[in-house]
Amino acid sequence: MELQISSDIPFQMLDSNSALISEKISFNPWSLRCHKQQLSRMRSESQDRKLYKFLLLENVVHHFGYPCILDLKMGTRQHGDDASEEKAARQIKKCELSTSGALGVRVCGMQVYQLDSGHYVCRNKYYGRSLSIEGFGQALYEFLHNGRYLRKDLFDAILQKLRSLKGVLEKQASYRFYSSSLLIIYDGKEKKLELRQNSAETLSQGNLQDSISSLPSSSSSMSNTENLPNIDLRMIDFAHSTYKGFRDDLTVHDGPDRGYIFGLENLINILEKIQLQNQ
Repeated sequence: MELQISSDIPFQMLDSNSALISEKISFNPWSLRCHKQQLSRMRSESQDRKLYKFLLLENVVHHFGYPCILDLKMGTRQHGDDASEEKAARQIKKCELSTSGALGVRVCGMQVYQLDSGHYVCRNKYYGRSLSIEGFGQALYEFLHNGRYLRKDLFDAILQKLRSLKGVLEKQASYRFYSSSLLIIYDGKEKKLELRQNSAETLSQGNLQDSISSLPSSSSSMSNTENLPNIDLRMIDFAHSTYKGFRDDLTVHDGPDRGYIFGLENLINILEKIQLQNQ
């Protein structure tokens, strides 16, 4: 069984020392590693003729041309109610040594399309664990930077979705989203940029009048929702999530998930700070 996860756009992985791997490859190296590990585990157990059950997952980035993805592990607690004492201790230590403890959020993975080089830059979970509070803010800045300039057009859309999510979670009575992640996704190529590039190409060919007539007016551009940045925000990974009365979970949680909300508040505050500093 061979795995094919390829792309027309090359990827480059940044290691823990922030050194850029020179070789450009046509797949996300961290995704490939995770899939290969799972396939290897299944092959090793194939002699026992085990039956596997799978969840059919949606590819939430399928409608993005150049998907830029930030995977954030949310909350101040990462172990579920069913975790052993040993596993709970490991997860608590991991949170204490990362921004999960201080901020309630840490980087778990990232890929960003770079306009200047035409490739994706990737970060993995070990990079996220090593970040300080200041480093986490820098990682958010890098996620919103396309190699040429900061995508200032994205801030309002992302912040609006984060604030809406925070409002919803504050109304929940007992849900806990332990070890879940939050995906922030946007397209690495702006429609406005493509429009400018296409217009420049047309102008260079001498078709000035045709170019002018094909460009939308400023009023129609402002009112056209298609010109707004395409942002997606997804909560994922609910294997350790629970709520009051869920199956045989005897642990009772009251009130909203304060650890998750704490992470959202810090995420919003840091993004607002970056936006203010770069107006």
